[in-house]
Amino acid sequence: MSIMDTAQTEQRRHWMAVLARASGEEIAGLLATLPPLPPHATLRPAETGLVMVRGRAGGDGAPFNLGEMTVTRCAVRLGEQVGHAYVAGRDKRQAELAALLDAALQDPARRDALMGGVVVPLAAGQAARRDSEARRAAATKVEFLAMQTTR
Repeated sequence: MSIMDTAQTEQRRHWMAVLARASGEEIAGLLATLPPLPPHATLRPAETGLVMVRGRAGGDGAPFNLGEMTVTRCAVRLGEQVGHAYVAGRDKRQAELAALLDAALQDPARRDALMGGVVVPLAAGQAARRDSEARRAAATKVEFLAMQTTR
């Protein structure tokens, strides 16, 4: 894999993560402000199923099955590009829109407009929510000074 392929892979990984964390309503709302995308062909209609979630004790211990998780997947073709999406939960609209955007974002002619109009605002909103949750959690932090030993 060349350096350019690595950069494109990282960029795709970023937009796929952002789209997977966004709701279908958020994606649709931002897409409505942009020119419509051309018609697409559905390769795999949105379908919901279960995947096994695995964990590791301490992060690096022996793997174990944590349990099952509901996931919805979809695949579409937009021109020559094929878009895929796997999203947590049962939101078929989110999976369809994420797959459509994955295909559209692979086209360099559409990428800048879609990144600026959809992915960047979604990522900013997600970062703001993470920061807000971190501040709320930090406000409840307790220091156990009595538990410290003095020597």
